[in-house]
Amino acid sequence: MAGMGEFLQRLEKAELHLHLEGSVEPETMAELDPSVSPEECLARYQYSSFAAFLKSYEWVTRRLRAPEDYALITRRLLERLARQNVRYAEICLSAGIILWRKQDPAAVHEAVRAAALGSTVEVRWIWDAVRQFPLEDARRVAAMAAERIREGVVAFGIGGDEARGPAPLFRDLFASARRAGLRLTAHAGETTGPASIREALDIGAERIGHGIAAAEDPALLEHLRDNQIPLEICLSSNLATGAVQRIEDHPVRRLFEAGVPIVLNTDDPAMFRTSLTREFEIAQNVFGFTDAELAGIAANAFRYSFRGEPDGHTAS
Repeated sequence: MAGMGEFLQRLEKAELHLHLEGSVEPETMAELDPSVSPEECLARYQYSSFAAFLKSYEWVTRRLRAPEDYALITRRLLERLARQNVRYAEICLSAGIILWRKQDPAAVHEAVRAAALGSTVEVRWIWDAVRQFPLEDARRVAAMAAERIREGVVAFGIGGDEARGPAPLFRDLFASARRAGLRLTAHAGETTGPASIREALDIGAERIGHGIAAAEDPALLEHLRDNQIPLEICLSSNLATGAVQRIEDHPVRRLFEAGVPIVLNTDDPAMFRTSLTREFEIAQNVFGFTDAELAGIAANAFRYSFRGEPDGHTAS
């Protein structure tokens, strides 16, 4: 019988919740900005709260000054994913931040798309708007994303601070993005309660990023189960940002046993010092997931990817 490490390495994996800007390893940061030592970068990758994480994320993005920088971090990320037998990835591009920094998302997209050519990892792109930024910025992100559906962009999402950017603000924008052919996702229930998840579903989100607050609401759990709405679970991320105080407190097992479809992801792998293989190891070592259960979770990532057509199970 294969050992755990061999089994997880052999397991074909996909990742659906993965921020490109959060994948910059300290060594890559030194390539981008020689004035930053790996030690300083590691120090920046320490957080006491979600707000502190957002500040570090901004610190990273300020060092991505040109499309070539985004191309470099794309190549480095895909190299790491390939070594883990990750076959497919939906990578989130923080287009809202690119606009905020007065850079050109179109040029960045061309650079990262070219950088992904030739990789053994099949790549699609999710363009992400920042919930707490002006709504007009999100409209620009969605419009530009829709123009690039034939260039590997599959979805539009909202991330950032869900408390300062409630989902109902994006209702009309989500509807127009769907009409344009984009799939829809939203971070919700990460730092706020179940109501945030319900709001995201109500405006049309097909997948929920994080969604761990659903464990507090039995009726919501039933809705997610009955409608097969997946949660993009990010174990190390939730611990690092203080969404859970101890890894043992994470509700992943309860969500799974309630019949909610879950997918394991890294979120921001470099910033949380993790990898997709490590997330599977945590699921097995800490929460007792069996090989068969982990294989099912890995299969979910392919099943609930945005490569196919919408299945219409998004209304709450």
